[in-house]
Order: sequence, then structure tokens, then C-alpha cells
Amino acid sequence: MPNQQPTFKQPTFQQAMEITATWLQQWDNEEISDEVLADRIGEMVASRDGARGFFVVTLAGDSALMDRIPDVVAGQLRSAGRDVVDLSVRNLAMSTAMAVHHKRSGDDNQQAGSERVTFRCTELLRLLEPILVKERLEQLLEATIDNSGADVSFLERWGYDDEQKRAISTCVYDIAAA
Repeated sequence: MPNQQPTFKQPTFQQAMEITATWLQQWDNEEISDEVLADRIGEMVASRDGARGFFVVTLAGDSALMDRIPDVVAGQLRSAGRDVVDLSVRNLAMSTAMAVHHKRSGDDNQQAGSERVTFRCTELLRLLEPILVKERLEQLLEATIDNSGADVSFLERWGYDDEQKRAISTCVYDIAAA
């Protein structure tokens, strides 16, 4: 009988959120090291659902991880490639648009939360593979400014208006300027 290596079972979106929340609590309590967390994150973000669940919890949650990303964690996220860049750009766009929405409705707490996610996405994108980030941000700009390209359907699906699209463009230019 051939020797088979056990394989990491890719989590569902819901499982990824739950697992990530547990890891972050352990990390925040200094029960696991940056290196152990980085290894686990590398496995988690290897699948789209895993990465989506990871980012929902880390970008919007209370853990300090995304406010001070350890180098080993940044390395794992950078090596995950295009999917992590894509999800980071989409989260940037959605949080920026939602900050505008919350400002209009006078919900200061929700606005602050959305702005925090935008900040975290901005900082993360500055750590990821520059060429992939540039390509992906240019694609988003094409949709927000020229109403053309692959991201038009993404923006339309969420119903973003011109003011929200301008805010997204501003964030993209801020990343490029840094």
C-alpha cells in the first residue's frame, strides 16, 4: 500500500471564519507565535473560501493582527499571490463605499468601522506583491473612472454610485502615491 500524506482539508467560508477567530484569540493572548500563526494562515488562504473567511475576521475584527502585521505573516500573504490581492482590493472597494454610505446615514460607529477596514486593506496592499497589486488596482480604477473593464459588474452588483466610486478611486490613488 503506497504511503499517502494527509492532506489539509480546505475549510468552508463559515469554518474559515471560526478557525481564524480562534487563531487570532490565541495570537492576541500570546499563546501562539507569529511563525505558527503565519504557517496556519498560509494553509488557510490557499483556498478562496479560506481566504475570504480569513479576511472577514481579520479586517473587520478587533484583533491587532492587521494593524501590525508581523513580517512572517506578510510573507505568507504575499506568497499566496493573486487571490489574496484580489480579495484585498475588493475589500478596499467595499469598505470605502460603505464608509460613504454610513457617513450619509449619520452612523458614525459603522463609518469608523468601515474606515478601519479601508485602512487595513491599504496597509496590506502595500505589503503584497507590487506588480500584482498595481495590475489589480488599475483594473478597479478602469471600472470606477471609465465604467469599463472586469470590475464594472462587481461595482454594479453592489449598487455603488458616483460618489462611492470617486471615494474608491481616491483610495487607489493614495496607495499608488505611497
